[in-house]
Amino acid sequence: MAVAYTLLVLFLAVFVAGFILLVMGAINFDFSNSEIPPGVKQPVKLRIIHIILISTAVVGKILENLGICSGVSFVRYMQGRKTLGVDPKLFIKDLWFEKVPVRIYQPKVPSATQRRGVMFFHGGGWVFGSVETHEKLCRFIARESESVVVSVGYRLAPEHKYPAAYEDCLHATIHFMNNIEHYGVDPANVIVCGDSAGGNLAAAVSQTLAGRSDLPKLRAQILIYPGLQALDFNLPSYQQNRGVPLLFRERAAFYLLQYLNGDASNLEEVLEGSHIPTDIKLNYRKWVSPDNIPEKFKVRGYKPHVLLDCTTEVYETVKRFLEPNLCPLLAEDAIVQHLPESFILTCEYDVLRDDGLLYKKRLEDNGVRVTWYHLEDGFHGVINSFNSDWLSFSSGKRGLDNIV
Repeated sequence: MAVAYTLLVLFLAVFVAGFILLVMGAINFDFSNSEIPPGVKQPVKLRIIHIILISTAVVGKILENLGICSGVSFVRYMQGRKTLGVDPKLFIKDLWFEKVPVRIYQPKVPSATQRRGVMFFHGGGWVFGSVETHEKLCRFIARESESVVVSVGYRLAPEHKYPAAYEDCLHATIHFMNNIEHYGVDPANVIVCGDSAGGNLAAAVSQTLAGRSDLPKLRAQILIYPGLQALDFNLPSYQQNRGVPLLFRERAAFYLLQYLNGDASNLEEVLEGSHIPTDIKLNYRKWVSPDNIPEKFKVRGYKPHVLLDCTTEVYETVKRFLEPNLCPLLAEDAIVQHLPESFILTCEYDVLRDDGLLYKKRLEDNGVRVTWYHLEDGFHGVINSFNSDWLSFSSGKRGLDNIV
């Protein structure tokens, strides 16, 4: 009995030691492949957040290899396990809009007029994120702007591929607009809003509704460091911020491929730009080009990228990247010119910075009023850290105040 107990203890000790070594190895790998630029304030905080995220992903992968659960499921569980409880200033209720789960935040304070409504689509690369991960953010927006906020729990990839997330967000928005009298919201004052992948979904929904004559026009769209194209992962911001947490260049392309078809086997071709035929890329160069990025954003080590052609086989797997519902930056002018007033937030140290800058130019070229707010010391995901206790960043709070 004593021998068996000793062997069990030894086994557990070896297992735990191996487990820790694996996690530490992943963290070390992350350190050698990441960079926090001098312009990011409180770099230690960012490094700690990134280590937590990497460690969670590594543990998830270990559990997946042991057959306990999938790595994606573990990360989702860890991200969404915090509950905030009752809010003294808000009525909060979980509902279903058609077949889409939503969480509604309504201010308790009486209003003499109809409120504005905000459809909020969370970020997370279409793979992660939920109404829980963005609970603090939605509560803050509802309280501070005295708006009715509807957070949409759309289906996630890779289980649910494109256009599932887009369709869920669109259907939830249409349902809200068709039943708006139940929520005390002004039908002429509905806004779509989202961060990162959610910004992509907000832009796509806004474009679709711009062509609908049977619904009121959206009042505005709020796009928080949105990802809007998949033609060029070698724009200045993708080169400059390729290893800046919390979103590496490689992960940005990986998430898009997960959303597209749940298959990242063409990741290298997408990163090097050999996934779209040259003639098609040239056709879209009027909209997706470093030439449309202001020169001041190119001074930090940008090198022009040589255009590469692609094989028919690769193009066949990713050709839906040309659909505006997936990549809103590629919408025709006839659609863009009917879009509502827009607010775009970008961060200097974010691979998606130039997607926002290019869309800002497209909107302005088509006569759409744009309010642009740029966080000079911001990084991808900074808005969600506005109220994370000792891991908060002042730039996140500053950006959120401007959104409100």
